[in-house]
Amino acid sequence: MDFKKLLSQQAAIYNSKPALIFENQPISFSALSRASFQAANFLLSRGLSAGDKIALFMPNIPEAAFSFFGIFSINAVAVPLDFMLTEEEIIHFINHSEARLLIACAKKEVDLARVKARCPQLKEIVVCREKIEGALLWEEVVARSWDKLPDTKHDENSLAAIFYTSGSTGHPKGVMLTCKNLNNPGKHINNFLKISDRDIYLCGGVPFSHLGGLDYLLFMLEFGSTCVLMARFHPLEFLKAIEKCKVTIFCIVPAMYVAILSLKSHEGFDFSSLRYAVVFGAPSTPTLLKRFHALCPNAKLLNGWGMTETSAPNAFSPDEEKIDSIGKFDFITPAKLIDHEGQELAGPAQGELLVGGEGIMAGYYKEEAMTRESLCQGWIKTGDVARRDENGLYYIAGRIKEMIKVAGEIVFAPEVEEKIARFSKIAEVAVVGVADKLRGEVPKAFVVAKEATSEQELRDFLKEHLAHFKIPHHFEFLKELPKNRVGKIDKQKLKGLPAGRQGESL
Repeated sequence: MDFKKLLSQQAAIYNSKPALIFENQPISFSALSRASFQAANFLLSRGLSAGDKIALFMPNIPEAAFSFFGIFSINAVAVPLDFMLTEEEIIHFINHSEARLLIACAKKEVDLARVKARCPQLKEIVVCREKIEGALLWEEVVARSWDKLPDTKHDENSLAAIFYTSGSTGHPKGVMLTCKNLNNPGKHINNFLKISDRDIYLCGGVPFSHLGGLDYLLFMLEFGSTCVLMARFHPLEFLKAIEKCKVTIFCIVPAMYVAILSLKSHEGFDFSSLRYAVVFGAPSTPTLLKRFHALCPNAKLLNGWGMTETSAPNAFSPDEEKIDSIGKFDFITPAKLIDHEGQELAGPAQGELLVGGEGIMAGYYKEEAMTRESLCQGWIKTGDVARRDENGLYYIAGRIKEMIKVAGEIVFAPEVEEKIARFSKIAEVAVVGVADKLRGEVPKAFVVAKEATSEQELRDFLKEHLAHFKIPHHFEFLKELPKNRVGKIDKQKLKGLPAGRQGESL
């Protein structure tokens, strides 16, 4: 993706049309182009160039978009850091990535002067919206820079970004994506959903530090669409934004749908503008999505699949009738299934999902062994166990790491979660495997109830829907489940939770 060329092109075509809307303030495509080129020329003036790493620590605000596009315009490398990270984590990632400059927003818990002192390669810090001693102020240095096309050459194969993702391992990995990789999201979403410049996206809290958040900016720029930004997810404000801005498309994780449906005032909004509501990032339940569909019957509800390592999104369910499927993979991202010995499986089958194509990452930064383990002759091992039916549709059974082996029988946590979620008194659930002296491992369910229920009542319900060895041996009732920054349930935290904290909030 040639960002410099696209910024100039879309500014000429769409000029005063809103590219971004933030806090009810529109930012036109021409203003976006100028601000992005100001960021690019500022970086060049500080001696930064192609290949240099530039860290970003800020919420989803316009300056973040300008920074990304400015970095990409000079073939430098963006290192987005989650705004929920601690000071120690920020220092670790800056040092690991060897970032030379940090663009940040002030945060009470983070001492940026101490960050700079502990990061030897970090030469400067630029802060937005609030002056901090020892740091440059965006409004004084970036916003006053030259706003014309920077004098740089585009390299499609150059490294564009390093996204730090822990996945299901808990070990942060720097996923390296090139400019060519970043072509992938737009190609896929347009192939499946047919995007146009009339679309309006709602980036309602999925942070730019995750590819799912950055994708909104890529779609906006590539298709000349408008993107409504929210600095963080707030269920009620999310619904208000859909109605007020006539949003046509959004993509959120299951926990965000749960939060929306938990609002007492979630009905009564006008969602007639919606074309697509997409769930992604974690296994979802058809029951949950059908409840949401009642709010927007004219919209199509789809299940999406993708990973940072595959330049997501990569697949979408074909329609609401097959919402439990992630659909078929297209020519851009071929897919296959392999057995535990690495042999490819033909026809209807279940095995580990491998995908290929131009979206596959360049590798994990400074992790050669992990890269070799994940990449194999143009394919990446996703770690997902998938089933392919006789029509070629794929269904995610769960992560390999979420397999629970109960006395030799295989149980996938997402299947158990889906059945528990069908029980009308349950708001949210997560299932993990815990050690058992007799069976080796057994399922344990962490449950959030929306009305009074009991373990026995749940067990009686599950006896009608699950084989006996799949029914959790332990239930723990909590007020809420821990979530990570994207809204996914944090199962690592649940696994480390001492037993017997029923009713406590995490």
